[in-house]
Amino acid sequence: MSKQSIKTSGFSLSKGKTLKGDDYFDVKTIGNLTIAIVCDGVGSADEGAEAARRVVTHLMSNFKNRPVSWSIEKSIKTFTQSINSILYEESMVNYERPELVTTLAIVIIEGDRLYGANVGDSRIYMQRNGVLSQLSHDHLMEEEGYVGVLTQAIGIEKEVSPYYFENIINEKDRILLCSDGLYTIMEDDELSNLLPNGAHHIVKKASKDRDDNLPDDTTAVVIDILGIDQVSKLKEQKLIIPKKLEEGMVIDGYRLDKSLIQNNRTWLCSNKGKNYVLKFAPIEAIDDPVILDLYVKEAWNSKRLKAGFFPKSVIPKNRTYRYYVMQVVDGVDLKTHLKTRKLSVDDSINMTKMLLKMSQFLLKFDLVHGDIKPENIMISERKGKHIFKVIDFGSITEIYSINSTAGTPSYLAPERFTGATINESSEIFAIGVTLYESLTQKFPYGEIEPFQQPIFKTALSATKLNKNIPDWLNSVIFRAIEPNSEKRYKNYSEMLFELSNPTKVKPYFDSTKPLIERNPELFYKIGFIIEFIIILILLPMIG
Repeated sequence: MSKQSIKTSGFSLSKGKTLKGDDYFDVKTIGNLTIAIVCDGVGSADEGAEAARRVVTHLMSNFKNRPVSWSIEKSIKTFTQSINSILYEESMVNYERPELVTTLAIVIIEGDRLYGANVGDSRIYMQRNGVLSQLSHDHLMEEEGYVGVLTQAIGIEKEVSPYYFENIINEKDRILLCSDGLYTIMEDDELSNLLPNGAHHIVKKASKDRDDNLPDDTTAVVIDILGIDQVSKLKEQKLIIPKKLEEGMVIDGYRLDKSLIQNNRTWLCSNKGKNYVLKFAPIEAIDDPVILDLYVKEAWNSKRLKAGFFPKSVIPKNRTYRYYVMQVVDGVDLKTHLKTRKLSVDDSINMTKMLLKMSQFLLKFDLVHGDIKPENIMISERKGKHIFKVIDFGSITEIYSINSTAGTPSYLAPERFTGATINESSEIFAIGVTLYESLTQKFPYGEIEPFQQPIFKTALSATKLNKNIPDWLNSVIFRAIEPNSEKRYKNYSEMLFELSNPTKVKPYFDSTKPLIERNPELFYKIGFIIEFIIILILLPMIG
């Protein structure tokens, strides 16, 4: 689950006046998994605490490197058995009896599913609609004279059998993991009432109720479900990824009429007399979970990013194949348009304003498009005016992500070739190159091939390639495509302001060019002043 979908808290206090207890906990987000673990060391203080720490560390490390083909259930049981064997064998060698012993409570959240397991008497609760329910099972004896004695713990026997469970989680659910030091001194009703305040408040309240002299080490971890991770939820759906798609096939009522891309994964379709575009998952997604994850994110972004900059998209609820549906956008892509003619100055300005506003919209979701270029811009006509829409949701990624593969080389900012993060400034560079190309039909720094390490020499002034470009717009273009990011626009709003206020645009001068090229007026003014000074110096000598 993404960090934006949950809030976590954890806190632990030692019993009595001791400085260090036997409990150990951790909460981490690893990829699309949120993992919380609480362990309560058993036996001598030193070895129990060591066992608790090592179990938490072992499980977190193994989940970080978990084989992608393993289920969560298999992972929990395998990793738990692994650390159990390690601790048991080590105890037998060093002490000839179990000493490295601890309880375990672990939960893993992926999408809308909660996976959990426990060994011993550390507990897992879920609060839903104000009702607190215990999900774990206490491994304790109930016979008279043995009440409270553990029947299972990590490291106490050669084999261990965790109590395992799964549940669907809902928005506003809360999960509580705790050691027995908490629930033995606090009733369920009080725990339920305190949960919204987080782990720190719960443990401190328990301590205060015992005059800050807790009878046992006390630990709590609280997970608040703020929202469900829709990407993981979509990925878990059991859907068919077709290896072959052909004209005339009917899938969930959509008839495939025409393949729009050479790989035959994007089709013009018809359904009940209306036309649509269907984009299917790549064939590689069948066996490659990374490619599947990228496609699912693309589909989710296409659905949630509802704005006039993009074609309308939906993910049908009752689909049996992995695809999403897009509105048909009439017209051609801008790259095709530019093969025969340039864009007018007014159209180029309007298109650029649209790209900047689109980028500002994505920023609200902490996203960037990642691959702005003419191929991803559709141009159509409505009431005698050109309308522009951005397509290709596949490149959209998180802002500040380090993803050197995102984008097309000819539109990448120089710093992107050296592993810099994607940000507003690097997106502005791509917008600037697109604007330059739209007005001139050429790239400012030439066409850059994949894997090429380009050298960004001085670009030819756009006004020399298109006499209709006003000087102020030429300055905007060059400030956008400036190779030095320190001299480039930093924010979308800066460039949008200057496009909307031509009279406030300051002239752009390339510091690498001679002064006569950068600013002819200043060059001749300085020359005149120097000549005048020389004349003043020479006049007395002539006299």
